[in-house]
Amino acid sequence: MNAAAEIQIESVSMFYKDNKGNDIHALNNVSIDIQKGEFISLLGPSGCGKTTLLRIIADLLEPSMGKVTVCGQTPKETRMQQKYGIVFQNPVLYDWRTVKNNVRLPLEMMKINKTEQNSRIEKQLELVGLTNFKNHYPHQLSGGMQQRVGIARALAIQPEILLMDEPFSALDEFTREKLNEDLLRIWSKTNKTVIFVTHNISESVFLSDRVCVLSPHPGRLSAIVDIDLPRPRTREIRETPEFFSLVSKIRNSFEGV
Repeated sequence: MNAAAEIQIESVSMFYKDNKGNDIHALNNVSIDIQKGEFISLLGPSGCGKTTLLRIIADLLEPSMGKVTVCGQTPKETRMQQKYGIVFQNPVLYDWRTVKNNVRLPLEMMKINKTEQNSRIEKQLELVGLTNFKNHYPHQLSGGMQQRVGIARALAIQPEILLMDEPFSALDEFTREKLNEDLLRIWSKTNKTVIFVTHNISESVFLSDRVCVLSPHPGRLSAIVDIDLPRPRTREIRETPEFFSLVSKIRNSFEGV
C-alpha cells in the first residue's frame, strides 16, 4: 500500500443478500491506491461490482471486509467534510428549479451565504458552458446539458474528489464523446481526483490515467492498465494505433466474462 496515496482501498470485499435471500458476493479482495489529481476509471461489465466499490468510497455502503481511507480518514469523515462531489447516471434535477437554482441546492443545504452561492454558481456554469442557460428549466435542456448541470452542482461544493457513476451511459455516442472532451477540460482546470465508473472500454482509455479492470462472479480486480497517451487528448487520438492497442489490452484483461 502506497502511503502517499490520497485514496487507499485495502482488501475490500462485499457480501449482501438479494431480494430472494440469496447470498451475493459483489466484491472480492479489491486493493487500489489512487493518487491526488489522478483520473481513474473503474471499468467492467454489469455485475462486476464497480458501482458498489464507488459507493463504498462515497460512504454510501459499508464494506463487509477491508477498509478505505481518504487522506488517512474514513469515508464517513471525508463525506462529512463535504470533500466528495458525486455525479450519478441520472442527474436528478428538480423540474421546478432553474439551472442556477439546481446548482444552488447543495449550497443552500450547507448554509453558505447568498453572495458566495451566486459566485460559485456563476463560476461553475461558465466552466460547464451553461452560462446562457442559467434561467432555463431542466425540461428545456438536452440530456447532455442536464448532465452538465449535474457536474456543475457537484463541483459547486468545491470537493476534492469527484465520483462519477456512469454519467454518460444514457446518452447518444456523439453527445457522449463531446462530454468526454468537456470533462477532461474541466478536470484539467480543477485538478480534482476523479473516479469514473463506466462499462465502455474506449471511454475509459480516452479519459483515464489508469483503468482498473473489474471482472464479475465475484467482482475482483483483474488488471490495472496505465494509459500513457499524451494530454491534452482530442478525438483524433481515438484513431491512433496506440489507442487501439490499449483498448485491445484492456479487453483481453477481463476474466470470466
